[in-house]
Amino acid sequence: MTNFVTIIGSVTPPGRLSMALSGASERAVARGHTSTILDLGKLTLGFADGRPIEKLTDDTASLVATVSAAGAIILGTPVYRATLTGALKNALDLLPVEALQGKPVGVVAMGATAHHFLGAESHLRDILSWFGALTAPTAVYLASSDFIDGVISESAAANLDALVNTLSVLAAIEGRAELGPAPLAANARR
Repeated sequence: MTNFVTIIGSVTPPGRLSMALSGASERAVARGHTSTILDLGKLTLGFADGRPIEKLTDDTASLVATVSAAGAIILGTPVYRATLTGALKNALDLLPVEALQGKPVGVVAMGATAHHFLGAESHLRDILSWFGALTAPTAVYLASSDFIDGVISESAAANLDALVNTLSVLAAIEGRAELGPAPLAANARR
């Protein structure tokens, strides 16, 4: 059993991305996993300006605690100006290295068409590498065509399920935190 945390990196009212990720979360729970969804549109997070977490009076401490306790994380973001949303980047900037270091992380990006599929994914892979996260080898990209009358298609849902399965396998690896050297960001703190 894996404790999944899904971060929805959109601050607009819940739409197709939120529905798709909520569905994946529900199917993970049906398979015996636990799942928590952190919707950045519902959290109050200040700007990541270097202040210690204990000095913040918003939802930052809860975000850090929830992500730190996760066995696997799914990051979902709409493609915004060829990359991830600023809200998701800010949330990641608030996390300490240890919150993601050695943890399985999957990426789900969504755009209007398939033409934008690499922007958010490649940028998130760079960020996750900085943390030393164990990023799933492939990501899920959802386009408008993956939804019919507002409902996610079977093939797109199957791709989300495959990502959950991949993260479950990665989470079960004994000693996964020691796969490779510590990230440079962790070494800088020593």
